[in-house]
Amino acid sequence: MKISGVLKTVNVELASNSYPVYLGGGILPDRSLWDRHLSEGKTLIVSNDVVAPLYLDPLRSALGGRKVEVHIIPDGEPQKTVETWYGILDKLISMQARRDANLVALGGGVVGDITGFAAASYMRGIRFVQAPTTLLAQVDASVGGKTAINHPRGKNLVGAFHQPEAVIIDSATLATLPAREFNAGLAEVVKYGAIRDAAFFDWLERNVGTIRDRSSDALNELIFESVRNKAEIVAADEKESGSRALLNFGHSFGHALETATSYSRFLHGEAVAIGMVTASRLSEIRQLCPAGSAERLADLLRAFELPVQLPGDIPILQLIEALALDKKAIASGLRLILLKQIGRAMIDQQSLEADIVTAMEQSLPNTQ
Repeated sequence: MKISGVLKTVNVELASNSYPVYLGGGILPDRSLWDRHLSEGKTLIVSNDVVAPLYLDPLRSALGGRKVEVHIIPDGEPQKTVETWYGILDKLISMQARRDANLVALGGGVVGDITGFAAASYMRGIRFVQAPTTLLAQVDASVGGKTAINHPRGKNLVGAFHQPEAVIIDSATLATLPAREFNAGLAEVVKYGAIRDAAFFDWLERNVGTIRDRSSDALNELIFESVRNKAEIVAADEKESGSRALLNFGHSFGHALETATSYSRFLHGEAVAIGMVTASRLSEIRQLCPAGSAERLADLLRAFELPVQLPGDIPILQLIEALALDKKAIASGLRLILLKQIGRAMIDQQSLEADIVTAMEQSLPNTQ
């Protein structure tokens, strides 16, 4: 049965908890979607001080006569802390929320990650629904069940796998997204093409103009293809014991950069863009992928006004130290995602520190 306003649905097929991802323009206030996926228990909406003034009222209207309370956190990655997480738990306790309670994450990746972690940890797990309002959250963070908070020494070091009950993606919310945030989300979109979908990468190259103009057709297409790619990967490897690690392309270098800059200088997608180019340069140094692959990737990211160079004022040694604590490292050493070609990635544990340093040096300004 077609639900009013929903253009497409992607099902994330998991052995324990499959769930739908709904996509459409203007579907956030669709009460039928929320009635399908919320219990009769108390509901807490978590949002931030940028998104709430824009979209909290239509969401509350959609929730009708339910017992709903709201918890607003400040905007930004620096808020993804144990204190913010505990504040959500404290709110649930003050509401006398029980195990039939619902959490709703209304916002970007930070809101989704921290709300999901609160849902995973409150009473050993309650249901939550993702309502992502940024492009990065819509195409990546809201799907797959990864929830986390940051530690001063590393990004997402504290967290849990906890799948949402549903994901409701209203692409109309992108109309109010600042250009920098929109561009940062495109880094994760490009990632899917780079690691497993060469045809999608080609499509992105051909449609740079309509994407930058935020054509509704183009946005719905790129969101759908991104979610489809991620859903297939998550279905094959829910807890990241194997192939799901491919989704971390660019993230080891990106997280190191975020950590080294105290999560305050780069948006997550910007750091990932730099990380993907650095990983691609390492792939070329290792002769794992054709020459020119890194520059082709960098050209597309530049077209979306994303940074592709490491900042020259951060010592490479500091980035290497941050890499060593990356949560994707394993006992046998650092695990990186490298390219075999555009559209095909691989898991690597053989890269030498000297090659990693060379790739970083090639990603510095005035070295290309």
